[in-house]
Amino acid sequence: MFKNMIVYRIAESWQAELTQLEEALAKSLFEECGATQEKSVGWVPPRGEEHGLLAESVGGQWILRLMSESKVLPGSVLARKVKEKAARIEQETGRKPGKKESKELKEEAKLDLLPMAFTKQGSTWVWIDPEAHLLVLDTGSQGRADEVVTMLVDALPGFAVALLDTAESPQACMAHWLKEQEPPVGFSIDRECELKSADEAKAVVRYSRHPLDIDEVREHIEQGKLPTKLAMTWDDRVSFVLTESLQIKKVSFLDTVFEGQKQDDGDFDADVAIATGELTKLLPDLIEALGGEGRTELGGGTSVATPRPDADTKSGAVDNSRSAVTAEGDDEEEDPPF
Repeated sequence: MFKNMIVYRIAESWQAELTQLEEALAKSLFEECGATQEKSVGWVPPRGEEHGLLAESVGGQWILRLMSESKVLPGSVLARKVKEKAARIEQETGRKPGKKESKELKEEAKLDLLPMAFTKQGSTWVWIDPEAHLLVLDTGSQGRADEVVTMLVDALPGFAVALLDTAESPQACMAHWLKEQEPPVGFSIDRECELKSADEAKAVVRYSRHPLDIDEVREHIEQGKLPTKLAMTWDDRVSFVLTESLQIKKVSFLDTVFEGQKQDDGDFDADVAIATGELTKLLPDLIEALGGEGRTELGGGTSVATPRPDADTKSGAVDNSRSAVTAEGDDEEEDPPF
């Protein structure tokens, strides 16, 4: 649970009871795709129990799960079907279909093929911390995150969020930590890093399972390459990869987290308690390491935040973006279910 994290700040003005959340989610239950339906999205019980609750509370932390299903229709198969239809028209009428008619043929071909297409399912864990006013999505895809947030905004009156904002740019901070070899208090630098230049060449240097406290890394930074990813460990308990856009990837709980705890594979409450218990401590420390939270207020409008801008690579300037704007989800490939 929570292998990747995209974190949002929830507006202080939004207040809701768990029962209200349950009722709202029940209006958008997941249903499998119909014969000619390309995609279906909806809420499912996070415990995996049929007819179970859609909003579970464990230790005051709310856990939801959004399921999506899409039809897999290879482009080559669709193109062949369109070609067959066009050839039939040309044979029967002696003319080739025009641009408009070809577009209509493509839609017809899609409707013909969708009932026979394979389906692909994926789910996203959603964690709401009502006390800290944080929303955490278990995905590394901003497109998937936008989809989840849009579903929540549509379902919950007054629900407004914006991507977590820090006073200092993650990229500028990572560059400083690597160059000075001074990780923030409570954190250590691990053995994975990606550096990218800001010039036209867009040169990329990647280190994997390699020590980073070497002159070569410092030289790359001095030459203008800045970190886009950096592997770190917090308090010898949680390892992760921090990105320039403040996404947290490859989250892994270390053995020290489980010392003295009973191992019970498949225990939902234990998994949630362990994950949220550690991450509610990690996130404030990470925010502090990045100069504290940049956004002090979040309006009451319904907003889906776009990714934060890249850091000013020339000056290492602070990223003080305050706005939250509406954005449509992109076409990124969905994450696999966790």
